[in-house]
Amino acid sequence: MMPPAATNNAGVMSLPSNVASSLSAPSASSTAGVVVLSQPITKAEVRNLFNLWNDALATGDPATVAKRYSKEGVLLPTLSDVPQKKPDGKILEGEIFVGNNWAQDAGIYEFTFADGGKVKARYSFVYVYENGQWMISHHHSSLMPEEVVRPKAINKDEVRSLFNLWNDALATGNPRQVAARYTEDAVLLPTLSDKARYTTDGIADYFVHFLEKKPVGKILEGNIKIGPNWAQDAGIYEFTFQDGSAVQGRYSFVYAYEGGEWKISNHHSSIMPEGAVAAMKKVAALER
Repeated sequence: MMPPAATNNAGVMSLPSNVASSLSAPSASSTAGVVVLSQPITKAEVRNLFNLWNDALATGDPATVAKRYSKEGVLLPTLSDVPQKKPDGKILEGEIFVGNNWAQDAGIYEFTFADGGKVKARYSFVYVYENGQWMISHHHSSLMPEEVVRPKAINKDEVRSLFNLWNDALATGNPRQVAARYTEDAVLLPTLSDKARYTTDGIADYFVHFLEKKPVGKILEGNIKIGPNWAQDAGIYEFTFQDGSAVQGRYSFVYAYEGGEWKISNHHSSIMPEGAVAAMKKVAALER
């Protein structure tokens, strides 16, 4: 017969030592790691687990976010790149199911970014109780399928303002901030380099020396054309530099709407040809 349970001074009932030991340590005939007792959790507490993940996002530290996932956690992300947008998430709607030491929360969430942009996505979180805390075992995030195929409305003034976002990035003096205004597969044909840039690293590299001059850009004239989820702005712009000098050039920007925001897909910049040709003819004449 099992001995009766004892009551300690605090009035809390404790299990007999032989029963407690059988629960805390697996026997030779049992499988180590088997969960015996179920950890209760309410739907409100499940929803709050999202807030813990969102707080981890707010730190800006990928390692802190990763700690919200279980050791064998699976992530199927919305976007393949590592975002540098300072996202703030909010669940718009969702359904919660609670099981034995696991819980599921699935629905639609929305992220607001530092630049004011917003994007909705579908989410599925599966949480498991592991080592004394609830962790994300599975996280699947996907774009809203109807939003992917539906053209994003934009007018000509908004297209022109995309240049201002790029110009603001120049003002930071940070090549990475400038490169972040381009899509992952963007092409940059720069004014002062023979080398075409096809990657984010290559684009950032070009702007390292260009930003040393502290350029400020201004569009003098241009023509805008808008298509489904793309827009084109082409014309003439001018840059003034910290030393007081200024230079004009021809520009073509092609913008694409992807991942919930407008970015530069193609940027072609060139010198004004008439002045360059005249200079070359002058040099050729002197060399005769």
